[in-house]
Amino acid sequence: MLQQTQVATVVGYFNAFTLAFPTIVSLADASEDQVLSKWAGLGYYARARNLHKSAKLMCERHNAQVPNDKDALLALPGIGLSTAGAILSLAFNQTHAILDGNVKRVLSRYHQVQGHYGQSQTINKLWQLAKRHTPENRNDDYTQAIMDLGATVCVRSEPKCDQCPIQSDCLANQNNAQKIYPQSKPKKHKPTKSLVMLIFQNKAGDVHLKKRPNKGVWSGLWSFIECKPDSQSIKKTIREYTSKKYNIRRMDLIKHSFTHYHLNIQPIIVSTPQATIKNNMDFFAIDSNDLGVPSPVAKIIARLQAER
Repeated sequence: MLQQTQVATVVGYFNAFTLAFPTIVSLADASEDQVLSKWAGLGYYARARNLHKSAKLMCERHNAQVPNDKDALLALPGIGLSTAGAILSLAFNQTHAILDGNVKRVLSRYHQVQGHYGQSQTINKLWQLAKRHTPENRNDDYTQAIMDLGATVCVRSEPKCDQCPIQSDCLANQNNAQKIYPQSKPKKHKPTKSLVMLIFQNKAGDVHLKKRPNKGVWSGLWSFIECKPDSQSIKKTIREYTSKKYNIRRMDLIKHSFTHYHLNIQPIIVSTPQATIKNNMDFFAIDSNDLGVPSPVAKIIARLQAER
């Protein structure tokens, strides 16, 4: 969960997730929908699917235990060198280097490493430094300490250098260059895309949700029917799902941002007198909470609940 997401955001999700799936076996036995429903809103859903797959593999290959071997860990989906190193260091006190976001920041400032993390030359340099500083003794203590140093003292903005135990040797601190390091990624213009979400709603107030494919945006989650925002596409798409009379109502625009682009979503409620329309559409009560849905879909459902 902490991959690409800050602790403050993760805490609530972590508590709910581990309460729902307290063991490797319980996670492996859960359905993908159950897993995604506890992850919904956290983003980067491949992490949830990888965690689910890893739990199944650990049951199959390692007697439902986390393996204490580097190669075995790296063979699990979603586990890379840094995550494997952290597991082996913290759980098994083996000597392995890690390089999570906090460690990258500490090393970048301490050594004034040039370049952004996204550049292979920079990340290779940081790995060299991480391995150089990793001690043979008390490796678990060191690993926890350098992560905590980055999380609580050597923070992204306004680092607390006066509280830092390694401030005297830190090149960024010596040169008053803390705000320059780590060096930022060159900014790229984020394009804005637009789409319509069609909320087919029956007389009972239930809505149609369709499971998205296991690839692309919001993969594996349940969402509304989408179409282009022009009137012709809207009418054509509605007709694909109902040939009876219907009423439409536009809701307020929803703005959502991804890593590479912004998305403007126009929700349109399509009310129909039929309990079931074309294509054997599945309807769900809007207070159902056992489905994983994307954040914008959750916002639309919350609006519908508030209108009741």
